[in-house]
Amino acid sequence: MSPGQAGDAPEGRALLQSMHGAPALAVSCHLLMDCAYEGNETRQLALDLGFIPVVPPHPHRVEPWKLKKAPYRRRNEIERLFRRLKGFRRIFSRFYKFDLVFIAFIYFALIVEALRE
Repeated sequence: MSPGQAGDAPEGRALLQSMHGAPALAVSCHLLMDCAYEGNETRQLALDLGFIPVVPPHPHRVEPWKLKKAPYRRRNEIERLFRRLKGFRRIFSRFYKFDLVFIAFIYFALIVEALRE
């Protein structure tokens, strides 16, 4: 959990760094990221952990990389999931002030969404 005013990239890097002690991935898998995570530090951290970073380069980059469009299109599914989660009033208005209760309700909402499909 992070404060609402916290930037996405530093929080994303902290989450990735927390995976350093985890066992290595058996196969490389794509890590779909938003434009906020296109920095060199975040991409290198993802590569070090065995992920294949899929993030569009900033248009003003001197040496942009080629974006893998097919996997990046799947990011829309994640965006739609977040939109459906915002339909749960307790999540978007954050009624619960305790992190544990808030996260428990997010798990509950994810289970409800999984059962709908």
